[in-house]
Amino acid sequence: MNQTTKKRVGRLQRHKRVRARIIGTKEVPRVSVFRSSKHVYVQVIDDATNKTLFSASDADLKESNKTKNSLRVGELLGEMIKGKGIVKITFDRGGFKYHGRIKALAEGLRNAGIKF
Repeated sequence: MNQTTKKRVGRLQRHKRVRARIIGTKEVPRVSVFRSSKHVYVQVIDDATNKTLFSASDADLKESNKTKNSLRVGELLGEMIKGKGIVKITFDRGGFKYHGRIKALAEGLRNAGIKF
């Protein structure tokens, strides 16, 4: 097993462990994050009905700094969430380290007034 496969398998195992405990509801939805090498994709999910309420990504943003793009995506998603009257979420980092782009996204959500 090469290094890339080990990293991917480890992340998926961590994600599976975390998902066993994190559940989103209509009042407190789950914010799921996926980070590729180029972009960050985020979904707000109600696990009770298996529906995606909102989604956002940095694919449309033109900034060259990925961390700043993630911060901006967090702020945009936070505004969408607050527009529906939701103030609290559960944050599912998807098995990724809470560092860099994931941390910037979380800070953007907090800057928008979302609690978690």
